[in-house]
Amino acid sequence: MPDESPIDEFLATVRRFIRGQVVPLEAQIDETDEIPESIRKTVRDLGLYGFAIPEEHGGLGLSMVDEVRLVFELGYTTPALRSLVGTNNGIAGHTLMTGGSDEQRAEWLPKLASGEIVASFALTEESAGSDPSRLRTAARRDGDGWVINGAKRYITNAPSADVFMVYARTDPDAAPAKGISTFLVPSSTPGLTVGPRDHKMGQLGAWTADVHLDDVRVPDSAMIGGPAGLDSGYLTAMQSLAHGRIGIAALCVGMAERLVDETVSYAATREQGGSVIGEYQLIQGLVADTVTDYRAARSLVLDVARDFDAGTDQRMGPACAKLFASEAVGRIADRAVQVHGGAGYMRGVAVERFYRDARLFRIYEGTSQIQQVIIAKQALRGAR
Repeated sequence: MPDESPIDEFLATVRRFIRGQVVPLEAQIDETDEIPESIRKTVRDLGLYGFAIPEEHGGLGLSMVDEVRLVFELGYTTPALRSLVGTNNGIAGHTLMTGGSDEQRAEWLPKLASGEIVASFALTEESAGSDPSRLRTAARRDGDGWVINGAKRYITNAPSADVFMVYARTDPDAAPAKGISTFLVPSSTPGLTVGPRDHKMGQLGAWTADVHLDDVRVPDSAMIGGPAGLDSGYLTAMQSLAHGRIGIAALCVGMAERLVDETVSYAATREQGGSVIGEYQLIQGLVADTVTDYRAARSLVLDVARDFDAGTDQRMGPACAKLFASEAVGRIADRAVQVHGGAGYMRGVAVERFYRDARLFRIYEGTSQIQQVIIAKQALRGAR
């Protein structure tokens, strides 16, 4: 047999870590809403805070294909683990990678890659979720800097963040998708406060909270991209979200694999009516649909990742992957509970927890309905 490639060896190491150290702690993480420090340390030691950040800035510099293969592994356990590192590698890190100046990337990306700091992506607002072009947070010119006022909602990692990528309107008279810029705001900046941690249905251990900005003053150098970054925030956000959607799709595939394992294992061992339930054809139908959904989602995500790496499709493909994989894992989680019967509804049973966790995937980083709009517009534009 040929020797394993470095990425295969790395994935095998991550797999052993996930299944040997994190999976046994899932119930504890769900109960305490906290990832133990021992897990956080191993995550840093493995370089997982920087898997998508270029090597020149201290990251692993994985391609999109290798990134989704890694996230398949991270998705096998509580999504709180991937959330811990996802924003540094995903939407916050990509704000800097796609929109930042050379100086900003050189200063901040190594800190993100090492896990020295945690970044947050501060885009969503109460009235600007699925349509961020309608955000109301405003930044006004004041001397040699900017003053930011507004509020952000459901911001991942906000309670533990060291720096926020804050999207704000810098031209109040511009069209909705115009006149938006991005600012790099350290959490210690006067006027920036983080609300209490949100109490969510699932994904416990992954912290979110509101962020308030009251006369937050930042220098010119805080604008992502420098002077050239003025009014480029919406495009930066859309590019970051497209990459992030593939990551969410891959996370759904990882959870789907886990749910397949839980479903098949239970169906093959649980006895009812004198036989294991997997011998009944109606249960076999549920298992077959689950395996098919999983395999279809996995193949789609890998195909979309290849196109993303090639630069041939970085918009419709990510939307297709996120839509299908997030909907598929919801169906898979529902079937897993059904196969488990009453046991699947009990706290402490893995499929009950994953059922709660999976529901959010159809909402964040663009709801399923937003993905449908993106897909349809791209398809119709191509036809015209």
